[in-house]
Amino acid sequence: MTSVRIFFIGGLMSYRAMFNWLSPWILIPSLVVSPICQILLFAYIGRSAGVGNDEFYVIGNALNYAAIPCLFAMGATIGGEREGHTLGIVLATPARRIPLFLGRALPVIANGWGVAMVGVLAGVLLLDVHIPGSAWPAILLAVVVASASCTGLGLAMGAVALRVRESAVLGNVVFCLLLVFCGVNVALDDLPAWMAAVGTWLPLTHGIEAARLLADGSGLGAVDGLLLREIGVGLIYTVVGLALLRFFEDESRRSASLDRN
Repeated sequence: MTSVRIFFIGGLMSYRAMFNWLSPWILIPSLVVSPICQILLFAYIGRSAGVGNDEFYVIGNALNYAAIPCLFAMGATIGGEREGHTLGIVLATPARRIPLFLGRALPVIANGWGVAMVGVLAGVLLLDVHIPGSAWPAILLAVVVASASCTGLGLAMGAVALRVRESAVLGNVVFCLLLVFCGVNVALDDLPAWMAAVGTWLPLTHGIEAARLLADGSGLGAVDGLLLREIGVGLIYTVVGLALLRFFEDESRRSASLDRN
């Protein structure tokens, strides 16, 4: 029962704590206006180049922007403890590390899902993209899976934030890598073989492909393999993130570098 409380209540409190230094109003330009602008930018570039269609860019860029909260918020919930010199207190508790850190991921997944769905809905309305009504429940599921997978990468990035000075810079680099390698605006089949190979090991890639197929009318059974691969990729990064957290925690205790900036 204690682990359950740590997972749900501790995760929610940690996420809310970010707004002690960050105004919630900054979510409007960064998580609503920015993804819509990115969708419109690449959709009109695609129209001018005669490549793809509006639906392709709406799905790709909307899910890509889920990476913003999944990477930055997840990194901030861990790196922020270090910057606030409260990480030592957190790690001194006897609480189990898995619910302690995975609980912080739950609000982040919901945030990423919300950002992606705002992008999809805005793209549908502004660009007159037609998605069958029967496809929406499956698309909602695909977006949840993609957000969870990307949050696993955010957890690994948050672990690295225990050692690097600026996790925000790292987050920007990772976001750009996802934009280029995950088939967001260029289909994997059109990327060089090595880039497509890298993309298959990154979160969002399989989720984006699944969401596009669903928007085209495919059933959930046609994309279950893609969703399972997306879950698998997310689990890999989650395990890596938890292992890095344990490693850096032990190293910091030995070197007395836990709160070193």
